[in-house]
Amino acid sequence: MSIVFEGAISVKAALQSPYRTISEIWMDEKKKSKDFGYILKMSEVHNIVVKRVSRDEIDRVASGSTHGGVIAFVNERRFVTIDELFACDKPHFFVLLEGIEDPYNVGYSLRTLYASGCQGVIMPKRDWSKDEGAILKSSAGAWEKMPIYLCDDYTELLQACSEYDVKLVCAMREDAIDMFDYDYTQSVVLALGGPLRGLSSELLQHSSQNIYIPYAIDFRNALNASSAVSILAYEVFRQRRG
Repeated sequence: MSIVFEGAISVKAALQSPYRTISEIWMDEKKKSKDFGYILKMSEVHNIVVKRVSRDEIDRVASGSTHGGVIAFVNERRFVTIDELFACDKPHFFVLLEGIEDPYNVGYSLRTLYASGCQGVIMPKRDWSKDEGAILKSSAGAWEKMPIYLCDDYTELLQACSEYDVKLVCAMREDAIDMFDYDYTQSVVLALGGPLRGLSSELLQHSSQNIYIPYAIDFRNALNASSAVSILAYEVFRQRRG
């Protein structure tokens, strides 16, 4: 199945991705830019066909008007296996996103996680292809670069955590400690749920420690998913940097 990526950021990310192949790229025949030059150069390196076509032809294929004169026809993304995920350098830093399905929330979360040094993201198995355009744009290309593992259930993940001595840490207020009091210099999987449903009982049963994000004032509402991801991910980065 061919998917259309629109805009220079999305097309460049696909060119740099180890998880994607591109069948063809269309570029505005009248436009020149630094981004266009890079895309042409990388396309030649990877032997990808580039067609210089009219803006009208691109407009007919694109879903919106923000493509900037470049689109790519790409194949489905490859997701990593559990062995590939855990093959990275220790200490591991993975994030599990459960119940976070809005493509923009997913994309914003991935952008922060990639920037903060997260080595892989775990998500429930489903068909993400229809949401990839929105995820890719909101993640500023991080969707194409981040190792992502999709799972039907958590059996394989929990076994790998045990084998590699990776702690499952759940963002859940019950029986929790302040997020700043946990040691993230050890290998961790941070599990975060959506603001309405939270995390599943299966994950909570296997949590080695629950943590919560403290507030400066008395505020009873949960943060949105991407905000919580940002706060937790950069606390991991802060501790490991020091």
